[in-house]
Amino acid sequence: MLIHEDRLFPAESAARTIARALYAHIQTLPIISPHGHTQAAWFAKNEPFPDPAKLFVQPDHYVYRMLYSQGIPLEDLEIGQPELKNPRKVWHIFASHYYLFRGTPTRLWLDFAFQQLFGLKERLSAKTADLYFDTIAEKLRTPEFLPRALYERFNIEVLSTTDSPLDSLEAIQSIRASKWKGKIVPAFRPDPVVDPEFAGFSESILKLGEQTGEDSSTWSGYLNALRKARLRFKTLGCTSTDHGHLTAQTADLSKAEAEALFAKAFSGKANAQEQVLFQAQMLTEMAQMSLEDGLVMQIHPGSTRNHNRKVYEKYGRDVGCDIPRPTNYVDALRPLLNRFGNESKLTIILFTLDESTYSRELAPLAGHYPCLRLGPSWWFHDSPEGMMRFRQQVTETAGFYNTVGFNDDTRAFLSIPARHDVARRVDCAFLAKLVTEHRLDEDEAFEVAYELTYGLVKKAYRL
Repeated sequence: MLIHEDRLFPAESAARTIARALYAHIQTLPIISPHGHTQAAWFAKNEPFPDPAKLFVQPDHYVYRMLYSQGIPLEDLEIGQPELKNPRKVWHIFASHYYLFRGTPTRLWLDFAFQQLFGLKERLSAKTADLYFDTIAEKLRTPEFLPRALYERFNIEVLSTTDSPLDSLEAIQSIRASKWKGKIVPAFRPDPVVDPEFAGFSESILKLGEQTGEDSSTWSGYLNALRKARLRFKTLGCTSTDHGHLTAQTADLSKAEAEALFAKAFSGKANAQEQVLFQAQMLTEMAQMSLEDGLVMQIHPGSTRNHNRKVYEKYGRDVGCDIPRPTNYVDALRPLLNRFGNESKLTIILFTLDESTYSRELAPLAGHYPCLRLGPSWWFHDSPEGMMRFRQQVTETAGFYNTVGFNDDTRAFLSIPARHDVARRVDCAFLAKLVTEHRLDEDEAFEVAYELTYGLVKKAYRL
């Protein structure tokens, strides 16, 4: 077997027994996936996934990032290619280097999929590469492995994509028109039209104006265009926005100051400091809009995007070259919180790549302001150790109920059940420890396990 039934449970027997019972209580609850990067077109078209390499290697930056770190060229993995010329060769490279993933969460996710979905029980290696490739390829051609069938097999209740305001959302509309019972909803990711550093920033703003019938070259028209775009998303099931700024900096400028800053940003004349200020102002503007239309606001700061210049120039954004950096929340969020922090009808979910802020900044903020909730361990910390550190450092100040459960934030569709399984097991292990230390009654642990798995995420994301 590739995976052990007691994986991630405590080694101590009393705690392990309680963790098993807690896990049995929540193991089969539906998956709520409120934030991720899977493609709605998969479910709209419902066509077979092409091959194992296209499914497991190409879309997953966790996979090819590790391979690249060991000197394997991205060209050899055919990253960025719409169709793979030699998928078996790519798979052999992956398989022969599978040992690189020992001890990583990626290994947990992959082994889960290999065993649970494809019935493979011998470890992936150069020796078993063809067995894996042929077994997976054969099953991908069956009706049971079409995207919609897998969605249902995974017991997913709702799955959110992440989409630009300029996206037509044609795939989402197609899914709704098909009457399929699966619930795929968009999330509003406005970065291309609120971040002056984005390529084609001004052109994107003009396109937004064309789509919404507003003069987006003016400050008031720009804001109206964003409101209309949000409403379009909302009519298709959207319940959240997502903001991937470098920092959590917010601002609260006067109307005249904001108009002048927008004019500079739109014309391409804003300097680096003014670009950051514009992004900061737009977080506050988006909080105002969320208070108006009810969309939950997610802030994902702290990633230095596209750190590897050569890779960025060749492959573009989002090719695994992002590095965490220190992030300030207390001072950075204060302008926004001075305006909206006490609004109980507003929900802002904070994420971090800077774990040093858990107990010092994030837990105290979320433990006080009614509008704030804490997102789960994210990206580089989406791991058993990262999840446990999050619970250990956040719970003592913010409790459980100022957090929002788990989200997988993945582009790799088949990793969704594996990632949620890891989160459920780690939470059960944490709760079991509290019970054995007599810090939490066992009946309470069962209630909390349910909330961390299902209740809190539905409430926080209004699903």
